[in-house]
Amino acid sequence: MIGDIRLRPFAETDLDWLVEAHATLYAREAGFDASFGPLVETILQRFLLNHDSVRERGWVAEHDGHRLGSIFCVESPQPSWAKLRLFLVLPQARGFGLGQHLLDTCLGFARGVGYDGLTLWTHESHTAACALYEKNGFALEAEKPVTNFGCDLIEQTYKIAF
Repeated sequence: MIGDIRLRPFAETDLDWLVEAHATLYAREAGFDASFGPLVETILQRFLLNHDSVRERGWVAEHDGHRLGSIFCVESPQPSWAKLRLFLVLPQARGFGLGQHLLDTCLGFARGVGYDGLTLWTHESHTAACALYEKNGFALEAEKPVTNFGCDLIEQTYKIAF
């Protein structure tokens, strides 16, 4: 199926879909409350208004006109580092290598535009994503217990230097 999947730049017309996809999936799979969707929307609105088109990018994966996932590479507050954001693979697209393809695209872009490394924020409960990060050389930098989105979670920060 990967051969038939197209990665294209995120567009403003994807905003509502991506907010809804994140909110629905994380509510169903992680028990997140209604505060998660507005956070995703804020991140996307900021991206649309302020992103550096040379050093920041968002991708949407599509197959036969159906959106299946996303990933974003944006500048991190840490100088010369990028931040991975809004990594999503819908359940029907899992198990075909799409997550790896999206991650490879993001890592390749970050290296290609000269970032020194990539950081990301996630939760321990996202076991498949965490395993994928570790498989690709990311190291767990920090973790702490938090209450976010109506859930008690272990927040994690991963990093990879290039």
